[in-house]
Amino acid sequence: MCARSALAPVLMLIPLAVAPTSSAAAAPQTLTVLTYNIHHGAGADDALALERTARVVKDSGADVVGLQEVDRHYDARSDFVDQAAWLAERLGMHVVYGANLSLDPPRSGEPRREYGTAILSRFPVTGSHNTPLPRPGDLEQRGLLEADINVEGTAVRFLTTHLDHTSQSARQTQAEAVKNLVAGSTRPTVLVGDLNAPPAAREVLTLTRSLSDVWRKAGDGGAGYTFDARNPHKRIDYVLTSAGISARQAEVIESDASDHLPVTVEVTVP
Repeated sequence: MCARSALAPVLMLIPLAVAPTSSAAAAPQTLTVLTYNIHHGAGADDALALERTARVVKDSGADVVGLQEVDRHYDARSDFVDQAAWLAERLGMHVVYGANLSLDPPRSGEPRREYGTAILSRFPVTGSHNTPLPRPGDLEQRGLLEADINVEGTAVRFLTTHLDHTSQSARQTQAEAVKNLVAGSTRPTVLVGDLNAPPAAREVLTLTRSLSDVWRKAGDGGAGYTFDARNPHKRIDYVLTSAGISARQAEVIESDASDHLPVTVEVTVP
């Protein structure tokens, strides 16, 4: 459910100018989104097999994916692979990465050892930024990764995060920071991630007061449990959307490619 880099929290957004083709409003865009804590490519059996992760993403048909617990040259647990780049190449998707931990390499001249989140997109990414979240005490650094995505001419704001797994008060502080970072934009916004808390928790309610929890509207009728993969008994992985985005066909995908189960949902963006 979990796994330290200072990044300047400057948010650069690139607005898209789309020339109208007629006096009528542009048609809504429908896309499939996925959130998945990939446990650095280790499955429920603890065996490293990133190909299993790739197959889950591919088979889901997802257009945009928010990933958590993603290694880049981190250590032997993931064979020092840049997992974000590997998955993007394997799936033929665009990728952006947010390093929340950035450690010195084992030898001079080698890449830094990084751990964080990633966004994969079938659509072009026009800008991205990773913002560090509050880190009370000596807890693990967390972040909010944002990408501006051009969905057939519609500008969509897509974000992924992974809140602390050890402290409810830390999650609450982080959730408030996420809420403030998400607020104020008029663009369609999708926030996904591992919040490490159930739907009724205060930190989750901090986000769902202004964003819609799509499982409540479009879930397949089940409880939506995503952890752990072998004995799902908690719903801690979410897809949240801003006003105006409709959702349908939300489901939890059964898989042993991670210790979490991924959530996929079809959304329509105005």
